[in-house]
Amino acid sequence: MPYNEEFDSRLARVLPREAARKKMFGGTCYTIKGNMVCGVYKDFLILRLGERQAADALKLPGVKPMDITGKPMKGWVMIGAVSLTDEAVARWVEKAHAFAKSLPSK
Repeated sequence: MPYNEEFDSRLARVLPREAARKKMFGGTCYTIKGNMVCGVYKDFLILRLGERQAADALKLPGVKPMDITGKPMKGWVMIGAVSLTDEAVARWVEKAHAFAKSLPSK
């Protein structure tokens, strides 16, 4: 299944200008200063939140571990993109962006 291009367009509109888009995971990923922030995999928003924030996010309905290979990625979550409002996408991206900004540049 290809990634949801319509959702990728919605996601791109809420990202900061500094975000760079790359094809990854059979979908897209956005980076800031070389660090992955978020992206689209099939019909999912994927987010890099860090281990502590990801653990908190996993307690919320509709949030699940990012597992596209059979082994969940630590610090990452995925959420069904179709059900997300633009406001919810912006809030999630803000959290992922804040985490990425806390990391050293690559």
